[in-house]
Amino acid sequence: MKIFKFGGASIKDAEGVKNVASIIKNEGAKDTLVVISAMGKITNAFEEVVDAYFTKSDELPNKLTFIEEYHKNIMSSLFDKEDAVYRDVDILFGELGWFLARNASQRYNYVYDQIICFGELLSSRIVSAYLSKMGTENSWFDVRNYIKTDSNYRDAKVDWELTEAIIIKKVDATKINITQGFIAANDTENTTTLGREGSDYTAGIFAYCLDAESVTIWKDVEGVLNADPRVFTDTTLLAQISYEEAIEMAFYGASVIHPKTLQPLQKKEIPLLVRSFLNPKETGTKVSKGASLVPYIPCFIVKKNQILISISALDFSFMVENNISYIFQKLHDYQLKVNLIQNSAISFSVCIDNKFNKFEDFYNELKAQFKIEVQNEVDLYTVRHFDTKAIAIIEEKGVSLLTQINKETSQIVVKPN
Repeated sequence: MKIFKFGGASIKDAEGVKNVASIIKNEGAKDTLVVISAMGKITNAFEEVVDAYFTKSDELPNKLTFIEEYHKNIMSSLFDKEDAVYRDVDILFGELGWFLARNASQRYNYVYDQIICFGELLSSRIVSAYLSKMGTENSWFDVRNYIKTDSNYRDAKVDWELTEAIIIKKVDATKINITQGFIAANDTENTTTLGREGSDYTAGIFAYCLDAESVTIWKDVEGVLNADPRVFTDTTLLAQISYEEAIEMAFYGASVIHPKTLQPLQKKEIPLLVRSFLNPKETGTKVSKGASLVPYIPCFIVKKNQILISISALDFSFMVENNISYIFQKLHDYQLKVNLIQNSAISFSVCIDNKFNKFEDFYNELKAQFKIEVQNEVDLYTVRHFDTKAIAIIEEKGVSLLTQINKETSQIVVKPN
């Protein structure tokens, strides 16, 4: 069985849905499971709904209307008004409205997951219905009945044993199956999510549980490049790379592959293909086993809008194990992802991602015990297989605040020009 994953960019409009349907028809055959993300930037739109809901904003109805009209405008170019998919979509919006009216929880992360999931449920319904209309028989299912997790909302951990048992039992590998990425459910049937961009991970989970022959991530780039073309003008396609190299690149923030995706694939040596939905005839990049599959050129990875903090003791004493252990515990408590660490005798510096907007709480708790210097809106550049020319390219991006170099990798924190 093959696993395909299509992200939001591939289905951002009616033409995109038609293109995806064409790819599935031409390449999918029957033994394919297709993982679908929310359309376009709809996840961002649902995040605005969550925020408006919590702030009791008068804009909440308008934000909901925007999402509904966005989907129905796409549907109007794909379906006749009497098609059953309109009923299915209306039911989903009804379920969303019911939750917003009846929910009593004030837990942001819980509410976030219960709302955000509708992006994938809507998009997958529309894609499945269009495939059926065009004569490609398929089976739609709700992934929340298959992937089971703990209750760590917005970053849930998979219960692998239970998930594998359910998937093996329930997935018909002879059909084209359509399901959702990113979302799952806990043991009380509440929706959970696997972290932003987690649809790739969903594909990896199904591949592992079904012993798939391959996973294909369909992107708007030609494959895995040595740099993000939105940031760097001169990029090169990496036709083949090893699991180890891809994991390193994903760990440091390469957006083309989700960091968790590769681990289950590597365990069973399932190849990962990264191909372009814009040019589906091209072969793209293959990620597979092989120590020799190491890029021969520098690979650039950038994380934008990071926070660089330098922490030192108020009395200028050494930053020793108990200080650092305490700081790490607080970083964990406030869900601040650490992307770089550097310490000296009297200071400890970390570059962090404040994706859950909890940095201010972290800062307020620590400032009574430590001196903290903060640099906001910095960029973290990582260069794998660097050389002097590569370092010079990064240094032109702005003022270098911190540099860390090891045998294969250089990391530089830059304040942009």
